[in-house]
Amino acid sequence: MADQDVEVDLLEADEAEGFGDEWEEIDVADTEADRIARKRDREFLEFRKRIKDADQFKVEASVFDDATLGALYKLVQDGHIDAFGGPLSTGKEANVYLAAGPDSEVAVKIYRINASDFRSMRAYLEGDPRFEGIGSDKKKVVTAWTKKEYANLRRAIAAGVRVPEPIAVQRNVLVMEFLGTDGQRAHRLNEVNVENPETAYEVVREYTRRLYDAGLVHGDLSEYNIVVHEGELALLDLGQAVTVHHPNHQEFLERDCRNVADFFARAGADADADELLAYVTRARDSDAAAPEDAPDVPGRDAGDGAEGENHP
Repeated sequence: MADQDVEVDLLEADEAEGFGDEWEEIDVADTEADRIARKRDREFLEFRKRIKDADQFKVEASVFDDATLGALYKLVQDGHIDAFGGPLSTGKEANVYLAAGPDSEVAVKIYRINASDFRSMRAYLEGDPRFEGIGSDKKKVVTAWTKKEYANLRRAIAAGVRVPEPIAVQRNVLVMEFLGTDGQRAHRLNEVNVENPETAYEVVREYTRRLYDAGLVHGDLSEYNIVVHEGELALLDLGQAVTVHHPNHQEFLERDCRNVADFFARAGADADADELLAYVTRARDSDAAAPEDAPDVPGRDAGDGAEGENHP
């Protein structure tokens, strides 16, 4: 198999004084999706039947309770989704589906209300000032988690970090930019042959610092949720990201740095977890410039497939 060279550029951060108010509470009250599910009018019932009869959704019937179908129905009515495609990934907490949007393909991430990792989700929410007082109600926790990912993605983009652009959120459903080509998801770093790991490491290192400067810690960063898409490295899965006010943010950041440094060291880069941690947490130097040369990160040939669980 021949390797394909891919140019990987750093994004320019928007010039802004702040990245949002991490103290603002996220509303987890009933949404229009809940009201639609309770009303169950003729149009909604027809929509529910079409989804549940679709071949690509039959094996995932447990994901589509009436309130989730109400959220999907509302997103269709609002013009964010035109048609549904097949699944892109399945996981313990969420499934991700390809869908047609008004202008391009989009990814639809559906969090399960009865998530098997419910308690681990709460570990990330508890201590985050944005989510105080949500209690132990599963629906509220998952709704908060979904809205948290939407908010984190927006903040990451404002900080100049390449992530999927969030489009809309409704209850436990998040619509976002699809990272991939012709219906095939972008490859994760663990699925590509990194011929120039030093330059790829510099990009990930800088993005981790930008997140931290914006008041966020990814919390689960590794080669499994970093992808190569159209000449850029992009970070995925910011649902568990916490603010720097979270009591466990330092522990999460140190784990992120170990995961990233260990991967790139195995790939041949001069990467060290302690050095990465020091770089990420140093005071931002306003005179520091982003690297001028675009790093090269070889990826798989376009025709090579990749199996396994992964978000788009």
